[in-house]
Amino acid sequence: MEVAEIRELIDAGKTAIGIEFGSTRIKAVMVDLAGKPIAQGSHGWENQFENGVWTYSLDMIWKGLQDAYSDLAADVKKQYDTVIKTTGAIGFSAMMHGYMAFDSSDKLLVPFRTWRNTITEEAAKELTGEFNFNIPQRWSIAHLHQAILKGEDHVGDIAFFTTLAGYIHWQLSGEKVLGVGDASGMFPIDSTTRNYNEKYLDIYDGILAKKGIAWKIRDILPKVKVAGEAAGTLTAEGAAKLDVSGNLQAGIPMCPPEGDAGTGMVATNSVAVRTGNVSAGTSIFAMVVMEHALSKVHEEIDVVTTPVGDDVAMVHCNNCTSDINAWANIFKEYSQMMGIEVDTDKLYTTLFKAALDGAPDCGGLVGFNYFSGEPVTGFDEGRPVFARKVNADFSFANFMRLHLYSAVSTLKVGLDILLKEEDVKVDKLFGHGGFFKTREVGQRIMSAATGGPITVMETAGEGGAWGMAVLALYLMKTGGNVTEGVSLSDYLKDDIFAGEEGTTVTASDEEVSGFNEYMKTFTSALELERAAIEAV
Repeated sequence: MEVAEIRELIDAGKTAIGIEFGSTRIKAVMVDLAGKPIAQGSHGWENQFENGVWTYSLDMIWKGLQDAYSDLAADVKKQYDTVIKTTGAIGFSAMMHGYMAFDSSDKLLVPFRTWRNTITEEAAKELTGEFNFNIPQRWSIAHLHQAILKGEDHVGDIAFFTTLAGYIHWQLSGEKVLGVGDASGMFPIDSTTRNYNEKYLDIYDGILAKKGIAWKIRDILPKVKVAGEAAGTLTAEGAAKLDVSGNLQAGIPMCPPEGDAGTGMVATNSVAVRTGNVSAGTSIFAMVVMEHALSKVHEEIDVVTTPVGDDVAMVHCNNCTSDINAWANIFKEYSQMMGIEVDTDKLYTTLFKAALDGAPDCGGLVGFNYFSGEPVTGFDEGRPVFARKVNADFSFANFMRLHLYSAVSTLKVGLDILLKEEDVKVDKLFGHGGFFKTREVGQRIMSAATGGPITVMETAGEGGAWGMAVLALYLMKTGGNVTEGVSLSDYLKDDIFAGEEGTTVTASDEEVSGFNEYMKTFTSALELERAAIEAV
């Protein structure tokens, strides 16, 4: 498409915008009606560890959103010499879970507690027992219940609580709603009703009554919406808050806000039954859309949903690429001290490619990438640890392979339960996120861990913001009515991903066997990680 044609589309509002709050970057993407990205913007940020809690301040949230949108607008101006005044639909997504609680005056009662916090063990364990349904520590209901168990002063004043995506959507539209996928990380969803599980709502209201809490859980949760449903429009106040230049007009339709799990499913065309995806960035999680319910409760496995409410088994790990990034920075600093300026993209490509030359079992090296706790392996805190056997083959290739293995080892613990013990079937497993950016490398490592092929779509690099933009396009397709018309899975298959097969990589038998050998060392070395937490 020519520049003039794209300019006409932008001016006519025949586009969609998706904005996603990731752990380290807020990304904004504008797409045409076929889903092709035509402009983007971003803003880098980092969570803060304050008073024992991982958080982002409200100032950081709004400055980041405005900066990412301004960067998108600047890209549109630079490429097409026009300004964004409207768009066909807009959607917001963010890292799931966490805790944002507000009083009746819409005041945030305590600083935002992100998914990364592992401070709700008591609450998560109690709720899992009450519901006979796994409630992980990072879930919003676990954070709420932990605050109740601790007797925190703010609990009696709660009038509403939500996720980060739900908060942004509410502030820009006035609607206290949440996409079903993101809602499924707040409170369990019944996939038959596409809404909160009534049985568990009743159980929790009983718990609240016994503790003398005046409000009911139904009163403070956001309303659930499925993909394709109308979820309000951008208000004049919201437009001014989003676009500080004042160019953006009110009245733009907004699709249900989603979590990064849901946008990852959309971005990899894995919302249909027996498809799955692995999202690997700051955190790592694998999701498989299930044909049937799990046979029993597993603390290592969450049950969430797709953006249309189908059950998804999720293995979520808090840590993935942060330790790789830390080591990459060390190598960059060393190079600069040697008088060599290194391009960051080239640095990562070189490091990742070196890993393929390492021994399949890492040659006697072992490590833990735990910057924070990992409930899958039973840790409330983390300490990054690298160790090697005395007779290890301590080569650069093995060192890099070890760190790529470390990024996916904890995930494998949960996946083995899902794929082997529960016999969940997966026809296709897609990969996306920074771990897969270097061609073939991340796929080969992940394939060695899962024992099956890993496919990466050309669009996977666009990430969750692009997936959110596609959900905004889907709202335009349905017109807000999902009872008639095309399903989300058919829309993705026929309109967005038509003809795209992606690139598939399968690890060799030797690589799979080597990873399994490494996992024996990893498992036996868990006590090393425990000792590091106690001693350091």
